[in-house]
Amino acid sequence: MNSSLLEKIPEPEALRHMSRQELRQVVRLVRQFLLETVSQTGGHLSSCLGAVELTVALHAVFQTPEDRLVWDVGHQAYPHKILTGRGPQFATLRQKGGLSGFLKREESPYDTFGAGHSSTSISAALGMAVASSLDKSRRQVVAIIGDGAMTAGLAYEALNNGGVLDADLLVVLNDNEMSISPNVGAVSKYLTRVLSGPLYNSVREGAGQALSLVPPLRELARKAEEGMKGLVSPGVLFEEMGFHYFGPIDGHDLDVLVPTLENLRKIRGPRLLHVITRKGKGFAPAEADPCAYHGVPPFDRESGRMKKSAAGPAYTQIFGDWLCEKAAAEEHLVAITPAMREGSGLVRYEQLFPKRYFDVGIAEQHAVTFAAGLACEGFHPVVAIYSTFLQRAYDQLLHDVALQNLPVLFAVDRAGIVGADGATHQGAYDLSYSRCIPGLVIMAPKDAQELRDMLNTGYAHPGPTLVRYPRGTAAGNIQDPDLGRTVPFGRAEVLRRGKRLAILSFGTRAADALAAGEAMDATVVNMRFVKPLDAELLDTLAQDHGAFLTVEEGAAMGGAGSGVAEWFLNAGYRPFVRILGIPDVYIEQGDSAAWMADLGLDAAGIRCAGEDLLARLAASGPSA
Repeated sequence: MNSSLLEKIPEPEALRHMSRQELRQVVRLVRQFLLETVSQTGGHLSSCLGAVELTVALHAVFQTPEDRLVWDVGHQAYPHKILTGRGPQFATLRQKGGLSGFLKREESPYDTFGAGHSSTSISAALGMAVASSLDKSRRQVVAIIGDGAMTAGLAYEALNNGGVLDADLLVVLNDNEMSISPNVGAVSKYLTRVLSGPLYNSVREGAGQALSLVPPLRELARKAEEGMKGLVSPGVLFEEMGFHYFGPIDGHDLDVLVPTLENLRKIRGPRLLHVITRKGKGFAPAEADPCAYHGVPPFDRESGRMKKSAAGPAYTQIFGDWLCEKAAAEEHLVAITPAMREGSGLVRYEQLFPKRYFDVGIAEQHAVTFAAGLACEGFHPVVAIYSTFLQRAYDQLLHDVALQNLPVLFAVDRAGIVGADGATHQGAYDLSYSRCIPGLVIMAPKDAQELRDMLNTGYAHPGPTLVRYPRGTAAGNIQDPDLGRTVPFGRAEVLRRGKRLAILSFGTRAADALAAGEAMDATVVNMRFVKPLDAELLDTLAQDHGAFLTVEEGAAMGGAGSGVAEWFLNAGYRPFVRILGIPDVYIEQGDSAAWMADLGLDAAGIRCAGEDLLARLAASGPSA
């Protein structure tokens, strides 16, 4: 890390006494530092590069942290972290015990609201603005929303409420026409079309200019111009919701940004400033391909070339390949993603089947109910979604899909420990929140072949199914690509026969469970199905095994192991049972393998837990 460069970057208080030229120098330093550090650590890059001028201007104008800046997610907030005293920690970005890649209240008083999921900023800022009014303080509250977050319904719920409450709130729409994937949706298209259209631009440049040459008609011309703007301006939508709209302005021009923010700071009530920025600004490779540089591994700063990941197919790639092949054979297959085309492996699918591909924006609730509607009309939707984002559509999963027993296949990526993204993105909860839903079939593959087979199984099932798989490289390879190949429904797979102890593995911990089982001469089972459980096998195992260890890469509370324990109790068995999973704490960022070891989910940890169970079994006497 360049310490001499870091020493030149001031904290917010110093920014408020700087000239415009000095602020421009700060922008250059922050952008340089950002590139130097993220090229070494990896992280979210293109969004942050596009928000540097905006961040400097906000801290230069507002009295932070007394004035509240509420950032949407953390994709655009690295410059904010650099300016608020966390530059020295950037070498630890997204590492265990290091700096979080998202906003985190306990990390800094400048992080006024913790956020990793999108579109929360306006709601949170509105709450803070109302609180400011109630306690009669004069603090300013600013929500900075961008990266496609305006495609989510939560943002509009907050705007709708904010206009009615008439709160002192400034919303800054950082419009870079991108989320992680390119923005989609009617609002995005409307804003882009209007801003680039000749009618708006001619009006903005001074429609009615001829009339203004005649002094008595100057006021009439001004009113005519404003009336014309009202017909075509992107601000109409926000004005109708009760927000005073300003903009759009160039988000990279400090000579425009700073005075505009200074003026808006003096105005009361709900205000919205529309700022146009370029994602990846200042780094040519990121400007040319902002999607690729949204979230990056370490890369060469000169060429932009990224370091290659580990060999072998990723689970995401296996899903994407299967989807393309299955769609070629099944004309009623449709794929849906909430703004995660790249992350969920749908790039090639979109190219091959554009009419059967639907990116609904950052709108998880809509994605699931939209899928339900398609299923009602005879189509077979596949919803590609991260575990952490499916949480946001829980009611739709339960009420709109499962209750109606609709054939929707949920391909749930990033299940389990996700590594550098940390607590906001851990896929720890999907088994716990989905297992209680009647009629929902839940599967967890142990390797590459089994993921493909389970996707076939889920697609063939006449009701709702969920296949969950982790981030990263899959174990094994595809040996048989047959699209008709499935796993026996509701049946587990015995990997080895042993004595006294049975290790029941759900998902990708199977190889570690097998290694531990061999060391202890334990029975090891790849359970495959979280729901329905293989009751016949459990009944058989209960006859000659006194102890059971369940292993899952998910929350231990209410997850797959809980289902096993419930089954034993209801069936009248009382074996020793230990549930090994993610404990009842939030797991922060860090290397996934290191976390597996710390949580006891690697081979050594599983063996340790198994030996403890065997010791308890032996201590209980020969009848156990």
